[in-house]
Amino acid sequence: MKLLRPMDSADLEDVLKWRNHPSIRKSMLSQHKISQEEHIRWFELISSDPTKHSMIYEEEGSRLGYVNFNVIEKYSLADWGFYTSPNAPKGTGKSLGFHALSYGFNDLNLNKVCGQALSSNIASINFHLKLGFSQEGILRDQYKQDTAYQDIICFGLLQKDWLRNYA
Repeated sequence: MKLLRPMDSADLEDVLKWRNHPSIRKSMLSQHKISQEEHIRWFELISSDPTKHSMIYEEEGSRLGYVNFNVIEKYSLADWGFYTSPNAPKGTGKSLGFHALSYGFNDLNLNKVCGQALSSNIASINFHLKLGFSQEGILRDQYKQDTAYQDIICFGLLQKDWLRNYA
């Protein structure tokens, strides 16, 4: 059974392990190794904020991924972020994305979900496009990684487009 559920304190260890994995960290805007104390403070902060929806994706009782929505209620939109466990089976990301977007559009009743990817993160760019997102812009040289600047690619997916393709 596939399930998307709210993150709780029992998930902290796995989520921190995934987030600090080099394959995930290299694709994040904040690439430093996160300490357990920083991670706990982050969790306490998001847990008390009703605009933050941090979710765990599970299959057959195994935690396989993380997704979050930062909702701007006034505009019925959210920025999202996600990653799968480095050990997740092939295809987990697509399933996580489908369940997360269903949650965003059906349960949160969002009009739009926005995403961003570093221009070097071809997998994330392709992932957004496969899920039906449109590329909406490029923030040129927005992010400095080591000594080089990278663009940030901006994506958007409207509820009406999601429902047309997946309802």
